[in-house]
Amino acid sequence: MAKVTQEILEENLEILKEDGIPNDLINRIRNRVKDEDLEEEQLEYLLNKIYINFNNAIVETHEPVGTVAAQSIGEPGTQMTLRTFHYAGVEEFSVTQGLPRLIEIVDARRFPSTPQQTIYLEEPYNQSEEKAIEVHKRIEQIRIEQITHDVDLDFVNWNIIINLIPEICEKRGIDIEAIPEILKRYKKKGTIKREGNSIIIDPQIEDIQNLQKLREKILKKVVKGVRGIKRGLLTPTDDKKEWVIKTEGTNMHGVVQIEGVDTTRTVSNHIHEIEKLYGIEAARNMIIKEAQKVLEQQGLDVDKRHLLILSDLMCVEGSIQSIGRHGISGSKSSVFARAAFEVTVNQLLDAGLYGEEEKLLGIPENVIIGQISPIGTGRVNVMFDLDANLEILNQLKKPENT
Repeated sequence: MAKVTQEILEENLEILKEDGIPNDLINRIRNRVKDEDLEEEQLEYLLNKIYINFNNAIVETHEPVGTVAAQSIGEPGTQMTLRTFHYAGVEEFSVTQGLPRLIEIVDARRFPSTPQQTIYLEEPYNQSEEKAIEVHKRIEQIRIEQITHDVDLDFVNWNIIINLIPEICEKRGIDIEAIPEILKRYKKKGTIKREGNSIIIDPQIEDIQNLQKLREKILKKVVKGVRGIKRGLLTPTDDKKEWVIKTEGTNMHGVVQIEGVDTTRTVSNHIHEIEKLYGIEAARNMIIKEAQKVLEQQGLDVDKRHLLILSDLMCVEGSIQSIGRHGISGSKSSVFARAAFEVTVNQLLDAGLYGEEEKLLGIPENVIIGQISPIGTGRVNVMFDLDANLEILNQLKKPENT
C-alpha cells in the first residue's frame, strides 16, 4: 500500500473542504497528520470518520438547543453523589464537589462555600521548595492569635497585654518591633508600648464589655500576608516540574500583587472575584472550566457545547446572572414563562397590575395555551396560494370534460 505524501494529504483535505468542513478544523487535521507515517487507506478511514462525526455534530435548523443543554446537564447532575470530597492529593483542604458545587456555579453564588486558589509561581520561585516558601510566607495570612501565648486584660490599669511568642515570630518572618505600629489604631486615645516580648495597649476604655470586644478585634488582626488566605500548602504539580501553592480562602486582588506570583496562570474558584478583577469574559471561561471539572471528577461525559450555552446565557448581560427566579428565569419578558417557573400567582397578579403584554413568542407560553411551539417544524410556516391552487385544479379537470 502507498504511503501518504504531502500532495496526497492536500488533495484529500481539499475534498473535505469542498464537502463543507471548516478551515480551522482542516488546519488542525493537517498539523496532526503531517508527521504521522500513514498509508492511504488509513488516511481515507480517518478522514471519513471525521466527516461523519462532524456532520453528526451539526445542530439542525430550529433545534431547541437550550432545552437540549438543560437536559444534558441536568440528567447527569442527578447521578452525582450528594457528598463533598477532599481535594485529591491535598487531604488538608475540603473542597466542595459534585452536585453542591454544580448548584453553586449555576446559582452564581456570591461566595463559594469552600473558596480556594491555585497560585502558580514565576521562575526561580517555582523551581525549588526553599524559594517557593519565600512567596508562601508573603501570602499566608498571620493573625495576632497565631503568634501569642494569650492576650490578657489588666482590669487594674484597664490595659490589654499581648504576650508574643518570639520563636513563632522569627519562623514566620515577623518583626516584633513593627507590631506596635500595626496595632496603633487600637490604642484609641491612649498609648501603645512594647516591653520585651509583650505589647501593652492602653485604649483609655474603662468598660469591661468594650475592652472584651477590643480584645477580640485585636486577636483577629492580620499582621502579615494577604487577607482572606487562611492557609497555604506548597505542593509540586502533577508532572513534578514546578511548585505551586494551593490555598484555603481566596483573595485574587491581593495575591496578584505579591512578588513571585505568576499572574497569568493563577486561578481562583471564586467566579465573582474573577469577574471583578479580570472582566466578564474571564468569568465566563471560569464557569465553563469549573463546571467541566465537577463533571469530569464525577466521571460524567457532557458535551462542552452545552456548557458553552449555559455560560453564554449567564454572562450575556455583561454581569453574571444566576439561572433562577432571581436571575435569568425571573427576567424573561414573557409573563407565562415567568409564571411557569416559580411563584405563579404573584407573577400573574403583577403582570395584571402593570398591564404587561404576552406575545407568545417562546416555548413555555405556547405549551401552556396548547399552541404549536416555535421550535423544530413549528418554526416553519407554509404559505398557501389559494388562487394558484384553484387554477391547477381547474387544469386537471379539463381533460375529463373533453
